[in-house]
Amino acid sequence: MKKQRADGQETRQKLLAAAGEVFAQKGFRETTNADICEKAGANTAAVNYHFGSKENLYIEAWKYSFERSIKAHPPDGGISPEAPVQERLRGRILSFMQRIADPEAHDFEIIHKEMANPTGLLTETIKEVIDPIEQDFKEIFRELLGSKAREQKIVFCQMSVMSQCFGPMLHLRRSKAEPAAPLPRKLPCDFGIEELAEHITQFSLVGINGIRQAAEKTKKNLKQNSKR
Repeated sequence: MKKQRADGQETRQKLLAAAGEVFAQKGFRETTNADICEKAGANTAAVNYHFGSKENLYIEAWKYSFERSIKAHPPDGGISPEAPVQERLRGRILSFMQRIADPEAHDFEIIHKEMANPTGLLTETIKEVIDPIEQDFKEIFRELLGSKAREQKIVFCQMSVMSQCFGPMLHLRRSKAEPAAPLPRKLPCDFGIEELAEHITQFSLVGINGIRQAAEKTKKNLKQNSKR
């Protein structure tokens, strides 16, 4: 019995790993159970036996890919929660960029396929596992902008930083995954992930500080005008 359970667990893990890779390449609708089982070296009935359906496997495969990515690249970037906020911001940015660029991490590619051809199957799962990470990231911007900063400003700053990371890292990811395939447009310069993370951090800190100063100046002027 123990041998059977061990074999079953091994097959399940192989299916999760194979499904993550295939779903990342083809998307949910273009992927078949046979595709996954062939890559996993499993019987074609294995998907239904271990997961009940292709839909359930899709959800579990994304979670499995995401958990492996987070384990390889912890969201805090290895920076202590007691470190200065600027260092914590850089740690988050570097971790985020490493996750996107890692060709072994399939969670981003699965989400991109989902965005292009939505199934709605991942909505609740993504919200459940990503929301806590995004909330922690948001608190860094709240600290940088000041406790009285408007929620919209905090969200805008978070979106701005993340958007700086996506384009270059997706480009780098694809160049690593398919080095022989010509990309439609080359980046204007070569760079290392840590170098770019440092630039994005410094660039963003200057912008965030400017937003905070402008808000504080506006509040000061309004307060002075109200006393006249």
